[in-house]
Amino acid sequence: MFTGIVTDVGRIASVSKNGDTRVRIDCAYDADGIDIGASIACSGVCLTVVDRGPRDGGAWFDVDASAETLSKTNLGAWAKDTRVNLERALKVGDELGGHVVTGHVDGVAEVVSVAKEGDSTRVTFRTPENLARFIAEKGSVTLNGASLTVNEVDGATFGVNLIPHTKEVTTWGDVAPGDRINLEIDILARYVARLAETA
Repeated sequence: MFTGIVTDVGRIASVSKNGDTRVRIDCAYDADGIDIGASIACSGVCLTVVDRGPRDGGAWFDVDASAETLSKTNLGAWAKDTRVNLERALKVGDELGGHVVTGHVDGVAEVVSVAKEGDSTRVTFRTPENLARFIAEKGSVTLNGASLTVNEVDGATFGVNLIPHTKEVTTWGDVAPGDRINLEIDILARYVARLAETA
């Protein structure tokens, strides 16, 4: 379980394919604090640490991504030096600063437009049609692992506002039209919709 509050921006050190896809990620975390088997959200995807070690200025850790994960996320486009948002799993007693995030990506949204609004940036996304009904104005959504608030919804498109701080401490400072973004809908929206179907 996660909160969508990014705690580090990692960088892909290598990607190798041998059955599943093995990805090595450099980060600023302490290697001694990363357990084998730990869950880390990598641009919103909950992945399991299978190896780790120290490096100058932090650590590296390895994760495996299955074909199913690659088919449902943007991980297939990861390459050396790709920057990724990282978040460690929530511990009991941690502050829930964003919203409840599972790390189970529902689909991939596309960035339609990026526009400056004062010091902030307005980003418009197109979501897969089957997920559009779960996106609500002023609701929460997880995009590449970051908990963001939906400003407006128009059919299958919706917009969010990125403040300067968010762009500085995440990969969102690099956003551009055409980017494919990991999307996780709000878990509450998922269950409300399911209850409505069975009512």
